[in-house]
Amino acid sequence: MSREYPIVAVTGSSGAGTTTARRAFERMFLREGVNAAYVDGDAFHRYTRDDLARIRREEPEREAQLSHFHVEANLIDRLEALFVEYNLRGTGDFRRYIHAEDKRLIEEGHRVGSFTEWQRLPAGTDLLFYEGLHGGLVTDEYNIARHVDLLVGIAPAVNLEWIQKIDRDTNLRGYSHEAVVDTILGRMQDYVRFIQPQFSRTHINFQRVPTVDTTNPFEQQAVPTDAESFVVIRFRDRMQIDFPYLLAMIEGSFISRPHTIVVPGAKMPLAIELILAPKIEALLGQRRFR
Repeated sequence: MSREYPIVAVTGSSGAGTTTARRAFERMFLREGVNAAYVDGDAFHRYTRDDLARIRREEPEREAQLSHFHVEANLIDRLEALFVEYNLRGTGDFRRYIHAEDKRLIEEGHRVGSFTEWQRLPAGTDLLFYEGLHGGLVTDEYNIARHVDLLVGIAPAVNLEWIQKIDRDTNLRGYSHEAVVDTILGRMQDYVRFIQPQFSRTHINFQRVPTVDTTNPFEQQAVPTDAESFVVIRFRDRMQIDFPYLLAMIEGSFISRPHTIVVPGAKMPLAIELILAPKIEALLGQRRFR
């Protein structure tokens, strides 16, 4: 970890809601005058969408290693190199992955499912903000988590996570319902192996829990609204948290266990800002004079 060039990472599965957390961070950074460098985990996928189609067609025996959750389907070495270089010098190489909702990049001529060219991070940033699948990854070969100063997990109740992914990928990215369900089922082993263990390494976890029936997440249904859910927030035991302040500021919140607070679903962005703004301020306050 680095006091001069800190790294904040939001980690979570596809469809978990990490983008919602990112937007809360963006608002907080803007309000606090924090100049952040933003990096998306999708940019470190190894293959384009066309590459994946070709490999599945020509090398079906490699199917088990093509899940985006699997380390072999990602450039984890380049992700770790970025984190190491940012810790040391406040810079590094990154690129962008093109999604169907990236209208501006598509208008510039990029194809959905491809990447932009590698480029250097902008100079003079205060911290690096990563949002993606592997911010807390630890394997025999890699230890991404050790480079992260503040690691935040976004992990809805798993049925809700699947409902959210199906809704996003069918409505925003043009996949069929059947294709999305097949993807979820096909990478279940990688989810258990590479994604879930990260939530035991996080400093804070946000878990949205629905208060409506989601017992069959694979039937087509509306995503439970914020008003139909609570968010369970768990802190690492040694974290200093002002629980009376949070209870006073977030209407409808309550303590469920030591180091765990529950807030109404609609209050999740507010909770992120109230909880994490002091942590970001502390990180930046520890930076060495440059």
